[in-house]
Amino acid sequence: MDSSVTRLFLPNGLTIHLKEIHTAPIISHWVWYRVGSRNEVPGITGISHWVEHMQFKGTPRFPASQLDKAISRTGGSWNAFTYLDWTTYYETLPASHIELGLLLEKDRMNNSLFDPKEVESERNVILAELEGNQNEPRYRLAEAVHRAAFDSHPYRNEVIGSQEDLHRIQRDDLLSHYHQYYTPNNAVIALAGDFDSQGMLDFLTTLYADIPSAPDQVVKVTAESPLLTSRQVEMCGPGTTTYLQVAYRAPRAVDPDFFSFMILDSILCGPTSLNMFGGGGTSNKTSRLYHALVETELTVSVRGGLQATIDPYIYKIGVTLRPERTIGQVLSALDDQISRLQQELVSSDEIARAAKQARALFTYGSENITNQAFWLGYADMFASYGWFTGYVQYLEQVTPADVNRIAQTYLSPLQRVVGTYLPDGTKGGCS
Repeated sequence: MDSSVTRLFLPNGLTIHLKEIHTAPIISHWVWYRVGSRNEVPGITGISHWVEHMQFKGTPRFPASQLDKAISRTGGSWNAFTYLDWTTYYETLPASHIELGLLLEKDRMNNSLFDPKEVESERNVILAELEGNQNEPRYRLAEAVHRAAFDSHPYRNEVIGSQEDLHRIQRDDLLSHYHQYYTPNNAVIALAGDFDSQGMLDFLTTLYADIPSAPDQVVKVTAESPLLTSRQVEMCGPGTTTYLQVAYRAPRAVDPDFFSFMILDSILCGPTSLNMFGGGGTSNKTSRLYHALVETELTVSVRGGLQATIDPYIYKIGVTLRPERTIGQVLSALDDQISRLQQELVSSDEIARAAKQARALFTYGSENITNQAFWLGYADMFASYGWFTGYVQYLEQVTPADVNRIAQTYLSPLQRVVGTYLPDGTKGGCS
């Protein structure tokens, strides 16, 4: 898989990854910046996401009114995402039109306008987005659980930011953040598709040669102390549905425990997709919690979630309760399944099935040209492309003893956050 990837590091620090795929006349082009909510402090939460929005508001060469039309005319697609550790932009275009995407992203790296009127307009857009999120019970619950799971690490903050900070941030703050982090030595360019690697390297080298590097961005994040006691979060609100979310601390992506945790997740809840861009899915109906919670009609659904991050993050298990069931009943059943993983070695057959499901989901998320370009840059945000190419091999090395150890190490009922959302009028809950 790795043999077809060409890598280059320009003198200004820009990293370039190229993968030729000649199955269709399409090229997917991604630009990744090592900046996300991890780079934010109280007072400017949400600034990385806001800067992402401003990147669609035009440059002198590519006015905002022309950007979307120019992409649409080619039959291509484009978008952007901001997360904990990174911000990324992509265009998937017919190969004959890829120059448009290359020129656009080069211009957005150092020439975005940040027009004051657009800044204020986008402030209102993001505040409305936040208000919409906070009207959704599961978002509110996840937000509260995040804040309870971390005492000081910026992972505790939502990527969109707080309402107070979104009112406080000004244009100069956005520009400063943009100039600090949108630099070639803080960026990774990844392309996959129908091109000649040497020709593409020559073009990109010429295109970006005039942008100087900037001082390396070293983010000083104090490591979180372990959770020593269980923490409880209870919220009430409108609706008729009760939700439960349980969060445990989880290892960072480069920790050897991460891959054992992926197998545990597949056994317990069904495999997690690491490709946040999409790319298919598999059923979780063979997972232990599906059998224990959904098939027994305690819950409507159950899902786990493990993400690849620079620093230790959290492993979340979320469930939607049936109306006649209680939080106590569901937690008891959940804890029983985790206790079994801590006390008994899983069978080799169950390990093999979990690994097969995780591999299948990984493959679905890596198969088309856009997803292959995604992975070229994504893995660099928390590890390296070698992490991606070795992923299946790492999963195959996990043993029953590894899963048992992970359950004992990370899934203690005394070291977690238990969050509940109770609809107004629920017996024993809100009034």
